[in-house]
This record gives sequence, C-alpha cells and structure tokens, in this order.
Amino acid sequence: MSESLLDTINSPADIKNYSREQIDTLCAEIRERLIETVSLNGGHLASNLGVVELTVAMHRVFDSPHDQFVFDVGHQCYTHKLLTGRREWFSTLRTEGGMSGFPKPSESIHDPMIAGHSSVSISAASGLAAAKKLNGDDGYVVAVIGDGALTGGMAYEGLNNLGRMHERVIVILNDNKMSISKNVGSMARYLAGIRTRRGYIRVKTKISKALQRVPFLGEKINNIFFRSKKALKGAILHRRGTIFEDMGFLYIGPVDGHNEKLLERTLNVAKSMNNRPVLIHICTVKGKGYEPAELKPKVFHGISGFDIDSGEPKHGSTTFSDVFAESLCQFAAEDETVCAVTAAMKSGTALSEFASTYRRRFFDVGIAEGHAVTFCAGMAANGMKPVFAVYSSFLQRGYDQLIHDVAIQNLNVTFAVDRAGIVGEDGETHQGVFDTAMLGTIPNIHIYCPAYFSEMKTMLHKSMYEYSGASVVRYPRGAEKYKPDGFDAEGNDYDLLGRGSDTLAVTYGRIFGNLCLAAKKLSQENTPVDLLKLGLVKPIPPDAVRKASAYNNIIFFEEGIKHGGVGENLCALLCESGWNGQFTIRAVDDRFIPHASVDSSLAKLGLDPDGMYDTIYKSKRKESIER
Repeated sequence: MSESLLDTINSPADIKNYSREQIDTLCAEIRERLIETVSLNGGHLASNLGVVELTVAMHRVFDSPHDQFVFDVGHQCYTHKLLTGRREWFSTLRTEGGMSGFPKPSESIHDPMIAGHSSVSISAASGLAAAKKLNGDDGYVVAVIGDGALTGGMAYEGLNNLGRMHERVIVILNDNKMSISKNVGSMARYLAGIRTRRGYIRVKTKISKALQRVPFLGEKINNIFFRSKKALKGAILHRRGTIFEDMGFLYIGPVDGHNEKLLERTLNVAKSMNNRPVLIHICTVKGKGYEPAELKPKVFHGISGFDIDSGEPKHGSTTFSDVFAESLCQFAAEDETVCAVTAAMKSGTALSEFASTYRRRFFDVGIAEGHAVTFCAGMAANGMKPVFAVYSSFLQRGYDQLIHDVAIQNLNVTFAVDRAGIVGEDGETHQGVFDTAMLGTIPNIHIYCPAYFSEMKTMLHKSMYEYSGASVVRYPRGAEKYKPDGFDAEGNDYDLLGRGSDTLAVTYGRIFGNLCLAAKKLSQENTPVDLLKLGLVKPIPPDAVRKASAYNNIIFFEEGIKHGGVGENLCALLCESGWNGQFTIRAVDDRFIPHASVDSSLAKLGLDPDGMYDTIYKSKRKESIER
C-alpha cells in the first residue's frame, strides 16, 4: 500500500510545490484523518471540515511561522496542526499528555497565541502585527474569524482599531452561517445580503479578467480597479460599499471557501496590498465532506465521539443541563414572566425544547455574554424573570456587567452556570474553576450548587422566587456522582451528616459524592468523619458556620480555585468567630488545569475518593499526634 501524501508532510514547506491533483488528494486525506480521529477522541469536527481548503491555501501562500496565523476560538485549527509538524501525534488529540484541541504556543512555534474563546482574533492579530512592525519584521498576520464570532463586540473593537492601522494584517471572514447555534442578529442578515449580490460579483470578476489580458498595463489597471471598486458597487448596487470598507479595509469577496486554487489567488491579491488591512469574505459549508456533519452541524460542532458509518453520536446518560432545562420549562409553563437567554449556546445549554415551546420568551443574543447580562438586567427591571444559561468560563466575559447592571440594582436575574468545575478535554480555556471565587466577591448575590439532579429544581426555584436579587445556580458537565443510601438530596442550604466525629469534611457540588465514598471507606476502618455539604455557598449559611465551629479539625474540598474560593471564605468566617482549630483546604492551587478527562484531573487534584481519603486520614493522624 502506497504512503499517503499526508503522511509525508513534516512542515508547511512540503506542500508548496504540490500539483493541483496532489492538493485535491491532500484535502481528501485530511478530511479522512479528521473524521477518524474525532470519532475516537471527540472534538470539534464540523468547523474543522469546513476550513480544510482554506488552511491548505494559507500555508501555500504564506510562510509560517514567519507569517503568523490566529484562529478565532481556535477549535478549527486541526488541519493547521496536521500541516505544521504535528501529524505523527495527531492521534493523541485532546487526550491527557497529548495534543491540545486548541492552538498552543508551548506545543508549536506555528501557534503564536493560545485561543479558546470567541471574537478575540482580530485584536490579537493587530497586536502581533504592531510588534512585528516595531521589530522590523515584514511578515504578515492572518486572522481567521467566523461569522458567528462577529456577534461578539470585541470583534468590532478589533476591526475599528485595525482599520486605521497600516499593518500587514489580513482578516479572513469564514462565513458558514453558523456559530454553535444558528447565527442571529443583524450581522447575520447583513452577510446574507452580501452573499446574494451575485450580479456585483459576476461583473467584478469579468472586468478583472478582462483587464489582466491587456498587455503591459493590464495588471496596473487591475490594481487600480480593486482600489476603486466602491464606485463600481455604487453603480451596480445603488448603495455604498460594505461596512468593512467603511471601517478602512479593502474588502474582497464573497469567495468560494472550498475552491483552493481560487483561495490561493485571492490571498496573493491580499498580500499585494502591502500595508493596507484586507478583509477576505469566504463562504464555506460547516461539516464539508462528511454528510452527517453537513446535515447536523450543531451536533458535530463539539462531539464526544461517534460511529463513522452511521454518524450517530455516542449518547451518554442524563446530564445536569438536561435537568436544568426540564425544570425551567416547568416553571415557564406556570409563569409567563420566565424567560431564557443564551449566548449562541442553545443546544449546549439544553435549551432547544424551551426555545421551541416558548419561542417568544427565548432570546439568543449571539456570542455576546456582556450584552446578555445587561439585556437580562433590563428585562428584570421591567418585571420579567430572565434566566441566563451560560458556561462558567464564558460568564467571565460578563463580570463587569454583572456587578454594574445587575448586582448594584439588586435585580432578579438568575444565572444558570453550566460546565462549572473541571470540564475535561477542552482544557485550560474552558475549565469552570473560577466562577465561585469571581462571583463570591459580588455583594447582593446568592450562589447555589446542586450535587444531585433532585436538588436542581429546588435550587433553581429558590434563585428565581425566594430571593429577589441576582442569584446563581452552578452545575457541572455530565451526570451526577455517587449518592449515599438514605441521603435525601432536597436542595437544602446545607446538610450535616455524621455522628459526632472530631473531624469535619466540607464540600459542595458534585464532588460531594466522592467525599461520601471516602467517608465510607474511613468508617469501615473505624476512622469516622462528619460531613458538611453546602448547597448555598454565597452567603455561607450562618448556622452552618456555627455548627462547623464545634469541630477542632476541618478539611475543605473544592472543585475550584483556592484563593478567594468558598473554603477560604468559610475559614475567614470561623476565625472571625474566635475559632482556632486546624483548617485544611484541598482545591485548585494557583494554576491552570490542562486537558485530560474529568476523573483524571480530579485525581491529580486530590478530589477523587482516594485523594480525599488520603487527605482526611493524614489530617486526622496529624491532629492526633499534636494532641
């Protein structure tokens, strides 16, 4: 069996002189490798299948790493990784100790910036280009941003500033009509309008080809034509140029994003503009080349694994997201003021059923978390009960609005914080370990943490109906963990379990199940420990603090950042009350958590049953020796 073209590539230079036939073969092989790997490891498939030809063209026209590529969000970088010396270990994608699913400078010189969140590429590219210019570096910077990311305000901040800069930056707008959920808003309609101006595109192409055939002067005239095409648009379209031209960019497009030859030609035209920012508008199909992904791009945006032949995902069990969405639908059926808000994550936060059943009360604001928070504040000020469902790591982008527009006014907005805690294979940029520390600093806010499905509805009801200010219900990705026999998870603000041990172990959220398993093992060894489960972590219930103060030895386990977390807050409250016992915190200690499975990450943090057992056992032994 002959070696595939892909298996001979060790750097981008290897594809520079490929024939047209070889390029077509290479793109097909890349798609096969993407489908094969993601079907086993999970990952972002649809977006990567859509940019195969684009990425190949970029590496044929530009010289990475001298020229630098910034992929917005970053989850469409798989082809880039295959072409930049990482082919041999691509099978380790998103596995512990293996290749990240996002760009990572520590992984390759071809990745200038880490990525993981949306709408930042243009700003990052502007900074990279400014530094290149100051360093006397004549390289280009190319930012690839999707149309979905253009719903984020930071993208416009970047465009606004780059448009007046004289840097070698090329922005490629990858228009596939999708983010994670279907694109929403005026920009989606605007881009659709550009895509339908076929009359203009045909005329422009014919004129350009005709000019290039003119001897001697044709190429010069053609360049003048590109620079003055606003007049052509005005004549044909009876309107001004695009918004991008008004912001200072040379706009080229729309271009077929799956025609690699045309993409190369277009990129070379953009390079010829030298120090003028260029925006190339390409149109692609999300999931291109794999029918199940083309038909269901939302399903194959981020997927845990699937059967290649059928395209069927490997379905898991019921999740916290499912239970949240079901509970919210029940409240909405009884209360017409209940509204659901999402930031382009309708399917990710399990709100599809709510969206179809209560269409008038469902709002997808696009990838704009800051706007979503203030939007909710406005709704609450006029009598609605908005619930903003958002991933923990994405809520970080709305911190200022949460303080200024919600908490200060003490408005009844509920934040359903999904993917709280360790999320696993998506790694550092997506771990939900900062929300309790971040949100815990805000006055007038309540934070609830269900450990079990049965608590979700109770805590969601409390946040919406029993507290008039801002409140949070935070819950993890996936299913609930172990529940001890006889424990009724009713969604109390706290639960104290035990028979009067001198040691108290405290935690909240899903790892309470792990703590119960550790306590069970200790009990079997005649080393009992009492347990305090916090359901409300901000404010910590005063009665829970009082009862905890009766113990000489307290160990706090937290699936979140240690500094400023719930454990430190409990310790401070105990010390203020005059308590002077031994207090131990096991949490995420001032570091970022790399990609790995949830169970493996918890084990490394000492938050699995065995790690908790060891911590409690050593703490009790230390206390015994000191006595």
